[in-house]
Amino acid sequence: MSASRPSYDDLIDHLVRSSALQRGEAARVVLDVLAYFDETTEEFVRRRHRELQARGRTNPDIFQQISDELPHRAVAPPELSLRQLRRMIYG
Repeated sequence: MSASRPSYDDLIDHLVRSSALQRGEAARVVLDVLAYFDETTEEFVRRRHRELQARGRTNPDIFQQISDELPHRAVAPPELSLRQLRRMIYG
């Protein structure tokens, strides 16, 4: 890990001790989780829209699902209207 980032060695060591993960796998898991939680609200909305659209869902259903999911994020954003969600996708 680079010097500009905090060290997650304790967490990685814990994962190695408490799971079947090897050190490299544990490090990748930690970095993946950090990247997931580093995602902005706009990035989350755009990603989920793409994922749900790829599953054949319609926009009204997609925007309602995203609206339902947002409060359950680790750091929940302020409540967004369906119109605000659409503007994140379409500008």
